[in-house]
Amino acid sequence: MSAQRGRVFSCRRFGTGFASRRDGVEKDLAPRLRALSPERPLDAGAARGIVRGALVAVEPPSRVCTPAQEGMYTQPHGSSRKTAGQSLGREEPAGREVYIPSMRGVHTLEQAPRPRAVCAIGAFDGVHRGHRALIARARAEADARGDELVVVTFSPDPSVVLAPGHPQRMLMRDKDRLRALGSTAGVDRLAVIDFTPELAALPYDRFVREVLGELADLDCIVVGADFRLGAGGAGDVAALAGLGRADGFDVVGMELADEGGAPITATRIRALLSEGAVEEAAGLLGRCHCVSGAVEHGRGEGTGFGFPTANVRVGEGTALPAEGVYAGYVACGGAAWPAAINVGKPRSFSPGEEGAPFLEATLLGFSGDLYGADVSVVFVRWLRAPRRFGSVEELERTVLGNVDWVRSTLGEKDVELAGEVAS
Repeated sequence: MSAQRGRVFSCRRFGTGFASRRDGVEKDLAPRLRALSPERPLDAGAARGIVRGALVAVEPPSRVCTPAQEGMYTQPHGSSRKTAGQSLGREEPAGREVYIPSMRGVHTLEQAPRPRAVCAIGAFDGVHRGHRALIARARAEADARGDELVVVTFSPDPSVVLAPGHPQRMLMRDKDRLRALGSTAGVDRLAVIDFTPELAALPYDRFVREVLGELADLDCIVVGADFRLGAGGAGDVAALAGLGRADGFDVVGMELADEGGAPITATRIRALLSEGAVEEAAGLLGRCHCVSGAVEHGRGEGTGFGFPTANVRVGEGTALPAEGVYAGYVACGGAAWPAAINVGKPRSFSPGEEGAPFLEATLLGFSGDLYGADVSVVFVRWLRAPRRFGSVEELERTVLGNVDWVRSTLGEKDVELAGEVAS
């Protein structure tokens, strides 16, 4: 593939590093989360599984957090960049650099031969259960044909280019989405196409012949039944099938995976998050929703109640849940801490203007200083809507009540992410 058009990666199965039995996806997660309560708390193994599932695509932080008594930060051992030969245990000529992420080995193959391939195509924001069902269908097609499976996606997400005045809130950062696709079971190669206005204006037949044809000897295309490609969205399943008959490849238009009588889509998940329904969103994602960002100085409200707080700045285009208070975890390095998570605008107990949007987490079992650290925030349960308070005492009672629910249900000390998870 042309360097101007995109990148091709080979997805090597190095495992997650956690010796996990999970693929990071659960079909029945929503009722499991809704059932959580102080009477039905999580044990350590179940908490570990939930957090690790949410973090399946998150890039490890540049600095690893440790409790204060062990030293605030520990630099990771070694470098994450290796040559292809080093990653495979042999010498490799200089000049070919290989990116090895934490979850799955990935390396560039721009000089590799074009494989006979089945291509699954999509934007794949969230890499949710519907996306994974489509990839599994494409894997079955590739196995039946003796082909490789190439997942084709775009960077940035097409919505960024097609609707610049109405930016879409994304379920995943771009790098996390690509990491999640590269770590999905059964994917042989990941092709990342640079999505530009020029590419958006390219007719679908030229995209298939000039872009897809450059990266693979195309045997079959697998897409969702509502998929559209190329200028004006003219390349629907019927149009692609007609092109395939002329050019010698097949097209599978897969009906979208269904949950509760409606398709599983990123749009549906975003709508659930906008209502604060993080449990239902997790059911469609197959894992709890997670956002990442840097810890900065904030209000420190929880600190006054005896708990450390982390004010997390997330990216502008991140799909945050609705304003309110949630129970979840804050993860950094190899551990995660139970947390009461406040999303929204500060509402003081006195009248006045609301402040700027923020995400602030009150952590249990943590001692130290998180300022400047990269953390991931995992949303497990909705607790309450935002509100103003009549007094400091009322505010304190409510905050401490939220913290008590988290302590009784999610735990009161850190969860080590290495080790066994609950079945």
